[in-house]
Amino acid sequence: MGTFDGPGLRLVVFLQGCPFRCLYCANPDTIDVKGGTPTPAGEILQMAVSQKAFFGKKGGITFSGGEPTLQAKALIPLFRRLKEQGIHICVDTNGSIWNEDVEELLKLTDLVLLDIKEFNNTRHLQLTERSNEPTLTGRSNEQTLRPAAWLEQQGHPFWLRYVLVPGYSDFEEDIRSMGEQLGKYQSIQRVEILPYHRLGVHKYEAMGWDYQLKEVVENTPAQLERAEKLFKEYFPTVVVN
Repeated sequence: MGTFDGPGLRLVVFLQGCPFRCLYCANPDTIDVKGGTPTPAGEILQMAVSQKAFFGKKGGITFSGGEPTLQAKALIPLFRRLKEQGIHICVDTNGSIWNEDVEELLKLTDLVLLDIKEFNNTRHLQLTERSNEPTLTGRSNEQTLRPAAWLEQQGHPFWLRYVLVPGYSDFEEDIRSMGEQLGKYQSIQRVEILPYHRLGVHKYEAMGWDYQLKEVVENTPAQLERAEKLFKEYFPTVVVN
């Protein structure tokens, strides 16, 4: 159960596999698509239905990860059954996967939580580089921005989520550039600024991976306040989680 992954009280389902390997990823154990434990869709449905009474008017189920759209084809039937039960569905996605299955999945989703890592593509590449696999490079943010445009075109509500990493994604010019392009989108209901944290570092140690941001300290209140003011110049609703 969670309160930070969409509106209200929510059942949060973490799915396995992600094409990104963000330097600050708090769930590195979900990156490998071959990891995790297979869970029948019926079991997830049963959990959601049994907890429906706790969701209230705003809550529901959120699919996170990893990157849930990697399993879009398998999720579509489950989403349809959840809709039949009147359960509000959120998908937390970095927008890195796009195909007909993903498009259909998002149409069945009540609210999309779109994670934009960095608006400047060069810095986005640096943030998403696979430092533990030298042959693989970072990922462009072009694919993340494409779903944002599609959601706006469809009039589909979404939240914009942005992790504020000191020295990596807190540049004023990049936030302003994002605001100038996306601030006009009517489908963005709110912007969530997610403070950088180091809660997942122990997972890297357990996996034998080198955590790349050892020297990066958590945001100061002044840094968060500054970012909030910047975003509010372009977006009507901005919150710091």
